[in-house]
Amino acid sequence: MEKKIKVLYLGSIEGYESTLNVLSDFANVINVPPKIELLSDQIEDADAILDASMKTSISEELLKNANKLKIISCATTGSDHISTNALIERKISLKTLKEDGDLIKNITPAAELSWALLMACSRKLNSALLDVKNGNWEREKFPGIMLRGKTIGIIGCGRIGGWMATYATAFGMNVIGYDPVITDFPNEISPVSLESIFTDSDFISIHVHLSDLTRKMVSYELIQKCKKGVIIINTSRGQIIDEEALIDGLKKKLIGAVGLDVISDEPHVNNSAIAQYGKENDNVLITPHCGGFSPDAVKIVCRRAAEKIKIFFN
Repeated sequence: MEKKIKVLYLGSIEGYESTLNVLSDFANVINVPPKIELLSDQIEDADAILDASMKTSISEELLKNANKLKIISCATTGSDHISTNALIERKISLKTLKEDGDLIKNITPAAELSWALLMACSRKLNSALLDVKNGNWEREKFPGIMLRGKTIGIIGCGRIGGWMATYATAFGMNVIGYDPVITDFPNEISPVSLESIFTDSDFISIHVHLSDLTRKMVSYELIQKCKKGVIIINTSRGQIIDEEALIDGLKKKLIGAVGLDVISDEPHVNNSAIAQYGKENDNVLITPHCGGFSPDAVKIVCRRAAEKIKIFFN
């Protein structure tokens, strides 16, 4: 019997079970908690990694010990936590869900959380819930913003941005969008310049991949041009926003509220300036990069990531 390869799995139990369903006939799949020291202990004789977590930095230093590693298959579209230069140097293949447009186009949890954050910010939901828990009943403290007739500016008009446009249209909003890469916009989105997103939008929602082109794309200069009271949603990557400029905009009340599923210093939330600001200000809502985490979706994407490993070795 041919010796089984060793695959390290990083992620939730739902994804692990899907991975086993695909790989158990020819691989030993080790479920590794997302801690760098545990991954270091296992990586030396690993043939493959299936990463459905993104919590662990797969750095050049870590990869020095990966003597047998041939492929990393990500059950995510993002891979900025992985040292791609080190992969190229060591001839390690990298696969992500960016290759699977048809599969992921109808996977909606990240877009759904983006919309939930927008709704929560527009209705001061976090503060209102807490106030009632504290025994109060004063609706005048929590005026909501009517979405119908307002303008949403979408930065990044691909899969998730397209879903956001669909949701916004259903709520009777005007939808404008900017994308640094694509030129074929969804029908619901009217293309505009990046500056117009900030000058004309009541809501801004960010859905671009992190790259040299998009790092700190949401800059101090653009935030200063915001329509007063704008609500900003970011579920892409924290580094796309200049977080110091974001805090400055909140302090000056240029920005009415922010809803974030990502921060620059994640997962080190205690080191994050915007997270610390949010502890003292109820117009900052932060969730722990859970937008794409739905067991329904995780099972699908882990199955696909596992299939890529199987195809690679066969």
